[in-house]
Amino acid sequence: MTSIFARAMGDDFTRLHPELQRRFSVGLESGVACVGRGSMDRIWHGRAFVKPFLTLGATRNILVPRTGRDVPFTIENVPYTDSHGRETVTFVRTFALPTGPRRFDATMVYSPERSCVLDYLGTHQHLATDLRLTAEPDGSLLIRSGEHRFREGPLDLRVPDLIGGDAEVRESFDDSTGRFRIRVTVANRRFGPLFGYEGTFRARYVDALRHGVRAGLRPVREEARA
Repeated sequence: MTSIFARAMGDDFTRLHPELQRRFSVGLESGVACVGRGSMDRIWHGRAFVKPFLTLGATRNILVPRTGRDVPFTIENVPYTDSHGRETVTFVRTFALPTGPRRFDATMVYSPERSCVLDYLGTHQHLATDLRLTAEPDGSLLIRSGEHRFREGPLDLRVPDLIGGDAEVRESFDDSTGRFRIRVTVANRRFGPLFGYEGTFRARYVDALRHGVRAGLRPVREEARA
């Protein structure tokens, strides 16, 4: 058994930069959690009409309806076993904006049925997204989102492309600075760019069991369907 990310990538995982392999080996088997701290050079959103949608999503810690430069940033990747017995890794990003902190929450599991990482967004896991991870020729990691599904009670609905957002995440490691660089873009196929951020951070690796999952890091509701 390996990390959920190594399982999803297969042999491609070994093509990542060694520091990216280390960072995405967080999991129950390794017993390691990762906390990154740094600064986002820029947080942006698209045209004015997208802000109400970002504001609505922010009520469940999905996306960030604010812009800023040189914003202090924390990312917490902590593994745990969820209430359905699955290995789960948190991807909780906190942006320390002048108007107050904003969070962008996700929890990730490996889906054997879909042969990919499944990304549950927000505090209640109402949105589920397939993630495809690939190693780029320079050793960086490219993550692209696939189909989005809305899940609540008996509902399991595909989110139409008209209102959905395609996410692209690029993460690399700069040997000269010892920092990770990340760039995230979320765009709608019809309306264009919606939201994104880019910047750098340093990673600290801690014992996952000793570190534990702090209060408020896990989602309020955990969705059973993979």
